[in-house]
Amino acid sequence: MCGIVGYIGPRDITSVLLGGLWRLEYRGYDSSGIAVINNEELLIRKVPGKLSELQELLKRAPVSGGIGIGHTRWATHGSPHEENTHPLVDCNEEIALVVNGIIENYHLLKEELEARGHLFRSYTDSEVIVHLIEENLKKNLFDAVMQTVPKLRGNFAFAVIYTKEPEHIVCARHDAPLVLSINENEAALASDVSGVIAIFDKIIDLPNDTIAMVSPKSYMVKNFDGEEIAIQPRKVTIKVKDIEKDNYPHFMLKEIFEQPKVVSQIIKERISDNKINLGDEVNLTDKDFLKISRIYIQACGTSWHAGVVGKYLIERFARISTEVDISSEFRYRDMVLDGDTMVMAISQSGETADTIAGLREAKARFLKVLSLVNVPHSSIYKESDGNVAIMAGPEIGVASTKAYTAELLNLYIFSLYLGRLRGFLRDDDVVYHIQEIKKIPQQIEEILGKQDEMRRIAMNYYNSRDFLFLGRGINYPTALEGALKLKEISYIHATGYAAGEMKHGPIALIDEHMPVVCINPQSSVYEKMLSNIQEVIARKGQVISVVTKGDQSTSSISKWVIEIPWCIEFISPILAVIPLQLLAYFIATFKGLDVDRPRNLAKSVTVE
Repeated sequence: MCGIVGYIGPRDITSVLLGGLWRLEYRGYDSSGIAVINNEELLIRKVPGKLSELQELLKRAPVSGGIGIGHTRWATHGSPHEENTHPLVDCNEEIALVVNGIIENYHLLKEELEARGHLFRSYTDSEVIVHLIEENLKKNLFDAVMQTVPKLRGNFAFAVIYTKEPEHIVCARHDAPLVLSINENEAALASDVSGVIAIFDKIIDLPNDTIAMVSPKSYMVKNFDGEEIAIQPRKVTIKVKDIEKDNYPHFMLKEIFEQPKVVSQIIKERISDNKINLGDEVNLTDKDFLKISRIYIQACGTSWHAGVVGKYLIERFARISTEVDISSEFRYRDMVLDGDTMVMAISQSGETADTIAGLREAKARFLKVLSLVNVPHSSIYKESDGNVAIMAGPEIGVASTKAYTAELLNLYIFSLYLGRLRGFLRDDDVVYHIQEIKKIPQQIEEILGKQDEMRRIAMNYYNSRDFLFLGRGINYPTALEGALKLKEISYIHATGYAAGEMKHGPIALIDEHMPVVCINPQSSVYEKMLSNIQEVIARKGQVISVVTKGDQSTSSISKWVIEIPWCIEFISPILAVIPLQLLAYFIATFKGLDVDRPRNLAKSVTVE
C-alpha cells in the first residue's frame, strides 16, 4: 500500500527520488519523505500530506548526496503525522529505513526492544525493523538485515541505508513486490517498474524471500537461508509516456477514453480468423480445461465485480458451475473442493494481498489456478499455473476503469473458448459472438461522445448525499461497479443492489431526494427491470436510466436517460459501465475533489 524507491549514483538525488515517488504515488499519498547520506551524515526530509508538500519542503531545505531512499505512504499503523512518516531511523540516527507492508508481530518485538533500551519515535509497526537492524549491526548492514528478517511476521518490502556504508543500499522482500535496476555507474530499486523507468530500461524482479545489496555496476541477491541467487535482468516494456496524463486533467479521464484502444488491442491479440487464442501464457491444456467440473473465481473490489459477470458468462456458455468469492472471504471458508475444481484469480495489479493469499490456499489444495492480471511478472502472475493477460496497459488512476472493461472482455472471450471446447457452442455461434465483439470499440466511442450528457446529470446531483444503483441479471454487477466508482471518488454514499431485492429493504430509503440509477438495456430481464423502475417512481425516486438507444418504455418514465448502442445482452455490461464511470468522474470534479487520489485509498492493495 506504500511506494518505496532507492537510488545510488551521480544524478541529482532529489530529482531522482522525487521522480520515482511521483510515479509511485498511486500506491499511497498520506505522507512522504526521503533520506540521503552526505559525508556520513543522514539527512531526512519528510512531511504528512501529498507529495507536493515534500517537493515544497525540499525547495526550502534542499539536500544533496550520492545515495538515498524515499517513501510515499498509505497509513496502516499510526496516523499520517510527521512522526509516523517514513523514512524511519534507529536510535543513533545512522540507519534509515523505508517499508511497504505490515509487521504483524510488531507489538511483541517493540516490547522486547524497548526493554533493551531502544527509543521509538513513531507509532508505526515498521519501526521495529530499523531497531532490529541496529541491534544486529555487528559486522555489516547486509548481515544485519539477514539476521533481522527471520524475526518478522507479516508481509514486507523494505530498503535501508547506513551512514558508514554509503556505497550500497540493502533491501529485502517477503510477499510484497520489489524491483532492482543497474546501469554502468548507478543503481536503483522501487516497489514496481514505474518507479525506475525514467532512467533504466532493464529491471531485475527480486524473488520472494530474498535480500539484495545494490551498488553501481553490481548487485548480490541471497535467499533468506543465505544462498546466493543468480537473476537475469529483463527488458522493460512500458515507457514513461505510458504513465503520463498527456493532455488530460486526470489519469482517470485519460483511462476512460483509452478504453476503445484497449478493447481493440484485446480483440487483435485474442481473435484471429474467427478463432479464439487465449495467449501463450495460459499454460493449461484443453485436456486440463475439459476436466473442470467447477470454477471458483476469487478477487477484490472492481475485479470481484468482473468475476460476478464472469460467472454469468461461464455458466451460460460453458455450462460449468461457477462460484465467486471476495478473496478475503475465500481463504477462510471451509470450502468443498475436489481435484476437478479450477480457481481463477483476478487482479489488476497482480499484487493484491488477499487474492495472493487465496491463490496460495488453492495451490495448497493442489488445485489448478488460472489468473487474469494486468501486470506481467507480478506475484499472482508468477505463482499461477497459467495466465490470461488483461492487456489494459498501465492504469494509474486509483478508481479502475479500463482494467475493468478489459477484464470483462477477456472473461467473455474465455467463456466462449470453454463453451466451444466443451461442445456447448458451435463454430457459427462463436463467429456470431466474435462479430458482435468487434463492434465494441466503436460502440464505446459513441458513448464517450456523449460525455456532455453525463456532465449535465452530474451537475444536477453532485450535492446528493445518497445514490442507489439497480440492475438485474448480468447487469447486477454493473450496478455494484457504478456504486463503487461513485463512492470511491466522490465520497457520496452509494449502494448497488439487485433490483429484485429492492423490495426487501432498500426501497425504504427512496424518496423525492434519492437519485436511483437503473441499468436497463434490452435483455432477457428487461420487463422485470421495468417493473422495478415503476416501483421507484411510485416512491418519487429520481430515476436515471441507462437504456438501449431507441428505447421508449423506460425512457418515457425516467427523469434522465443515458443511451448506449444496441448490443447483445452479454456485451451490455461493458457498454453500460462507461457512462457510470463518466458520471462518477464528473460528480467528483464538480465537488472539487482529487479524482486520482481519493482519500484513504491506494491503487495496489498489498496488505491484507
